Amino acid sequence: MSVQDQLKKIKGTIPPNVTLVAVSKTKPIEAVLEAYEAGQRDFGENYVQELISKQEVLPKDIRWHFIGHLQSNKVKMIAPFVHLIHGVDSVKLLEEINKQGAKLNRVVPCLLQIHIAKEESKFGFSYEECGEFISSGKLDSMKFVQVQGLMGMGTNTGELALLKKEYSELHTFYQKMREMQPAWTILSCGMSGDYLLAIEQGSNMVRIGSSIFGEREYQHKV
Repeated sequence: MSVQDQLKKIKGTIPPNVTLVAVSKTKPIEAVLEAYEAGQRDFGENYVQELISKQEVLPKDIRWHFIGHLQSNKVKMIAPFVHLIHGVDSVKLLEEINKQGAKLNRVVPCLLQIHIAKEESKFGFSYEECGEFISSGKLDSMKFVQVQGLMGMGTNTGELALLKKEYSELHTFYQKMREMQPAWTILSCGMSGDYLLAIEQGSNMVRIGSSIFGEREYQHKV
């Protein structure tokens, strides 16, 4: 099945209020263009160098989402154009994004990543850390970042009951945080294997790669 056919199939399962981010990491320019020509505009990348190389040659109305683990020293490379940084996992990283945004006089949209998985390899704030940070008012002083909501990555498991619990708890916390940050509009969780479950639990942004582009990969630069 072609990229366009797969994309149409996936879109047919997603409600209108949910944003589909097509995860194009390690996929060639031709595959991204095929999805673009089918109307897709939101694309997600995990690697800074790959994101930059694609952004330089692909249509300028693409909305690029950085969904990988972002190192502070690479923020300046994507700050001029990135549409949304999904994985802001520390106050230090948020401060660096604010610093680079100030240099550019550009407000950089972000999501705070919450560590919801039962895996130490995943990154993110704990619920307690995030709650304390939002309550502290420190975010108000960061004029060049715009936190738009939360992101979470579920445990890498086929155990649907565990994933349902993780996404449900994240949604409950998101609702609680919105009482302090009513402008927040995004809860990003769910990928190819579990996006329907994530949507059921309140996600309104899903990141789908292999179900659109297949598993084929090529050598990439980090």
